Amino acid sequence: MSPPIPDSTDFGFRDVPRAEKSRLVRQVFESVAPRYDVMNDLMSLGIHRVWKRIFVNAIAASPREALLDIAGGTGDIAFLARERGAGRVILSDVNPAMLEVAQGRALERGLAEGITFLCADAERLPLPDRSVEKVSIAFGLRNCTDKDAVLREARRVLRPGGRFHCLEFSRVEIDALARAYDLWSFGVLPRLGARVATDAESYRYLAESIRMFPDQEALAGMMREAGLERVAHRNLSGGIVAIHTGWRL
Repeated sequence: MSPPIPDSTDFGFRDVPRAEKSRLVRQVFESVAPRYDVMNDLMSLGIHRVWKRIFVNAIAASPREALLDIAGGTGDIAFLARERGAGRVILSDVNPAMLEVAQGRALERGLAEGITFLCADAERLPLPDRSVEKVSIAFGLRNCTDKDAVLREARRVLRPGGRFHCLEFSRVEIDALARAYDLWSFGVLPRLGARVATDAESYRYLAESIRMFPDQEALAGMMREAGLERVAHRNLSGGIVAIHTGWRL
């Protein structure tokens, strides 16, 4: 028998009813959407752009392949993938405010052709089984209530031979770096959020959500449980983030 589903889950360091988390996360991203790209640069000192380029290179979607980018936010991964040769890209996000920003950016950059925008819950994707060759999710899995369901959905929509790619904050593996990272996350980020986005609480949640996310080995185990095979991960920046991959065979 499957273990019972708990009634509560984490929202940063808070314990909240499971049914409430998606609403709370949606409020966070509705609040930060207008300044999200600026804040990403400030939060990571611009390094997130390097991480995303490495990630898209690892995805390596060809003109013959369809890529589903789950929790695609304001479109960074989708746009890079199109620029680097991906055929069809489906940019999916549960938050209409984030998708609106992504659509505006796509039009400004002349990248709207070849990208489909889909407002959808990553735990219940309105896509057929075995319909895409690649699935990606960047900095979005930790915000999902049922991460196991997201991983199962990713496998379901992959064609046999397709590959899942996840870029996410992970467990820092260098002690000196971990101490500096904690100081930055909990001392600086909320202040930046207050000053630039007038929203310290949302950025405090984002820092807390990183610490609550499964580490490299735990996430690899979850991916295997979801039916993905040949699971592997690659640390970037000492484990601040990691790229996880798995195949549907």
